[in-house]
Amino acid sequence: MAVKGILRAFSNSADGDSISVITSDNHARRIEVLEDFEQAGINWLWATDADGRLVYLSEKAAKNLDRPVDELLAEPMTALFENDPDNPDEKSDRPLKYQFSKRSKINDLVVRRVPLTLRPGDKQTWWMITAHPKFDDSGEFQGYRGNAKDVTVEYQRKLEDSRLAEFDSLTGLANRHRMDNRLTGLLGSFKAANRSCAIMMLDLDRFKQVNDTMGHPAGDELLKQVAKRMRTIIGDRGEIGRLGGDEFQVILPDLDDRGKLGEIAEKIVKIVSQPYPIDDKSAIIGTSIGIAVAPYDGIEKEELIRSSDLALYAAKNSGRGQYRFYSADLKDEEQERRMLVEDLREALDNGQLEMHYQPVVRTDDHMVVGFEGLMRWVHPERGSVSPGVFIPIAEELNLINQLGEWALRRACEDALQWPKSVRIAVNVSAVQFANSGFPEIVMNALAASGLEPERLELELTESVFMGDSETIDNTFQILKELGVRLALDDFGTGYSSLSYLRSAPFDKIKVDKSFVDSCTQKDKNSAKIIAAIVSLSEALGMETTVEGVEAFDQFDLVCEKGARYIQGWIYSKALKLEEIGEKLGSGEFRIEPDGPDLYRQDRRTVFRRIGAIHEDHRYDVVMRDLSKTGARFEGMLGVPIGTKLVLDLGGGQLVICSVTRSQESMLAAEFETPLISDGAGGLCTRHRVSPYDLASAGMPLAALPPGNYPLAQNSSNDASKPQFMQVAI
Repeated sequence: MAVKGILRAFSNSADGDSISVITSDNHARRIEVLEDFEQAGINWLWATDADGRLVYLSEKAAKNLDRPVDELLAEPMTALFENDPDNPDEKSDRPLKYQFSKRSKINDLVVRRVPLTLRPGDKQTWWMITAHPKFDDSGEFQGYRGNAKDVTVEYQRKLEDSRLAEFDSLTGLANRHRMDNRLTGLLGSFKAANRSCAIMMLDLDRFKQVNDTMGHPAGDELLKQVAKRMRTIIGDRGEIGRLGGDEFQVILPDLDDRGKLGEIAEKIVKIVSQPYPIDDKSAIIGTSIGIAVAPYDGIEKEELIRSSDLALYAAKNSGRGQYRFYSADLKDEEQERRMLVEDLREALDNGQLEMHYQPVVRTDDHMVVGFEGLMRWVHPERGSVSPGVFIPIAEELNLINQLGEWALRRACEDALQWPKSVRIAVNVSAVQFANSGFPEIVMNALAASGLEPERLELELTESVFMGDSETIDNTFQILKELGVRLALDDFGTGYSSLSYLRSAPFDKIKVDKSFVDSCTQKDKNSAKIIAAIVSLSEALGMETTVEGVEAFDQFDLVCEKGARYIQGWIYSKALKLEEIGEKLGSGEFRIEPDGPDLYRQDRRTVFRRIGAIHEDHRYDVVMRDLSKTGARFEGMLGVPIGTKLVLDLGGGQLVICSVTRSQESMLAAEFETPLISDGAGGLCTRHRVSPYDLASAGMPLAALPPGNYPLAQNSSNDASKPQFMQVAI
């Protein structure tokens, strides 16, 4: 029996009711059903012509777009809607226009209303569309026939769920999950095109102290402000993520210029280190940064992250508040640090710590007026360990109070061996100063030694103001009543020093070495800043000590700007107690300045093997001096002045240079492109070149560093005879 017959058979039911069946030839009833369907909003119907222009659209759909149907017809569908780049479910990055051009079926695609069509007050709309291509009997494409429905509410909920899954709820930055996926995706797509990608790993210095002294709500507010500052710095150059706690990551695609990366990192360090206003108080933190760049420091995600982690640990363990690029010779600093933690406890018990003293000298008669006590740790196996390494460890282990008390007592005792006109200065960490028992420790040290209070000077940095203001004010008051002197160290490197000078009873300001290093450079304002600080301190009735003077050009300039007291190598490095007796044992504490005429900030004495490449030959040479603009090395004979060489500094660092001086086997060369700071007191090239790239480009194997180069097409047998003689060093 035919289907129509079956339907008619059911037209009479048991109770006598009849069913009015809509047959395929009943066009009026079918249109009525279609209109009911559209009016109910179950789905809307639409159709386009072969050029993608709307030729039909349900009235309800037009109402959803807040425009008349007549206005929408003849509009291209792709002018009204587009792919949503934030769609958590849409894996295809093909634009809607491309998908329409394929003339294939489209299934449940979520699209959003093109923002440009929105008028003031309009809301964003998302549709889910399904479309089937229509062809005539000859196979000619006629356009699309499709349906659509508004999925705005569901889709916005899905976006919010996706955002919560991928973004940090506190700061709004990407979370670890999103950053991992982002980095994996970038590295995967960048490999084939040999594109670079840099990552920065950061954590905040002294953040735990904020949580401990100001509370966790203050710590949360601080993290929000840090995130805001970092967004301002990075902008659209990359993506920032908070990985958890006080740990952050920045991904910077297509950036391998270590000069630019260093500038970004330096800016982050400076901006993040500015004070944070929280609940009428001021919190001061810092940050350390480790930088790694693919493909040089790793190709896979795990490898690159490990490289940046190692660089971060190196930056933290070198004194914090700085950045560091990854290099292959970095040890596992985290493991090294764990070993130092255990050793530091033993050092305190076994007397491995020493106090050295650097003179502070009056410039008009070169008389020593004081010494700054500097803690030194001579490890029995590792040798000298920098205070920048072990002081932060002591703070985290809660050993800093014990360490600080030892230094204070020792310095007071040693100062008794000097004339009464000579003072002793001791550095006090912010953690020590925040201890409510600190004034009592000072009193006990003075009482035990018998040193007059006015001969003791406590050097503080702005970070001491991070704690509770009432406790800070109380500590200042007790110390001043006790009669000790107070000095503000590293002045000019912070961001709110003037407010501290107004409220805190300092006797001295110390000008930071960073201004002295650049004071003779004409393109810097350091000399003017030094003059301004000296004038300011005089107006406030305070002394000024200028730190870090090493050469006579610096000495003459700071004296011209009014400096009366200098602490620097031009007078003396830090001395052991017995060395002070040997040097100043005559009873007259006077030191004549002695140093180079000119300060050369970027010249570093080095002693390591590098490669010198000339044409298709590689020579092994030993580098003696390195600066931003040139180097001095030996190991080649007969090299004329003006010869072009390529120096291989290792790790893909190739520098084009010209020989400027040639004396027997010793050569001096000037770089075509200056080196830049590596963030840790060293120098590096802006860019690196993979030896494999050189080999594939045709450089002879003889000129390359040792290694396996499967891409090399030529043989060392094709190399010409070397023009210069190799000298063994």
